[in-house]
Parts: sequence; C-alpha cells; structure tokens
Amino acid sequence: MDIDNSIELRPRFQMDVTKSVATILEDAIALKDDVKEDYRIKVSDHHIFFFITLAKRKYYSPHLHIELTAKDDSTTHVKGLFGPDQTVWTFFMFLHFFVGGVFLIFMMMAYSHWSLHQSIVVDCAVMFFMAILWMLLYFQARINRKKCAPQMHKLEVLMHRVLE
Repeated sequence: MDIDNSIELRPRFQMDVTKSVATILEDAIALKDDVKEDYRIKVSDHHIFFFITLAKRKYYSPHLHIELTAKDDSTTHVKGLFGPDQTVWTFFMFLHFFVGGVFLIFMMMAYSHWSLHQSIVVDCAVMFFMAILWMLLYFQARINRKKCAPQMHKLEVLMHRVLE
C-alpha cells in the first residue's frame, strides 16, 4: 500500500485474504502477547485494532483499524483504516468546525452589512483569515501524517503478520 503519496488524511484500503475470519482473529489474539512491548492489539467482534504502546506513542502516532467480513468459508474481505488517536482526531475536527462556523457567521454578517450599505472590510478580513487558518490546519495534518509514516508502515507489517 502506498501510504506516502495518498492525499487522504486517513488512508483506507481493502483486500481479500485466503483465511477464515476465525483464524485471523485467533492469530491476532496469539500475536497480542508476542508484541506487547511495542504494540497493543485489541480484538472486538470482527474488528482488530492495532495501537502503538503509550511508551513509544507521540501525539501524531497512528492506529490501524481493520474490519473482517467473511466472503466464504476460506476467504475474508479486509477493510482497513489508518488514523490518528481518537482524541487528536476529535480535537482536529472541533477546530475545523470552529473555523467553518466562524467563517459562516462572518459571511452572514458581511451579507447583512452589504445589504445595509455598510463596510464589509472587517467581515471579509475575518473570512479570509479563517480560510487561511483552514488551509494551515490541513497542511499541519499532512505534516503530522508524514511524521507518522514509519509507524504506519510498522503497523502495516504487523497487520500482515496476522493476515498471512
């Protein structure tokens, strides 16, 4: 999987594996104890979560979530999603909604001021600043994803150990 060149902030992938869901889940549970120094593996129903341990985790460290769906007795469809820690992602989305909300409020104020033939310079300046801030948030997320790429590759290798 080419994680480095994708535009998504949370890369996704899909694949088919010639193993049953039960076998994959058993392999994940067996691997859990072998890698507990560096990784944490959580199995829940037909979902497997791979995390970096707290001792080695940075604020931008990724986690990997895979969902297993049985196609037939010996084939499993795997959907995967790399993402940041849930707390970081929630804060990131809060900032996006805040910036978007401020932009919309000042856009409405600009329209009101324009229709009343008043100055809209301050409103447009705030809207411009919010657009710049939104772009900075995106580029910061790209920089963080680039920083966590080595950890993403390690989680991908760990996932392949479970799937193969």
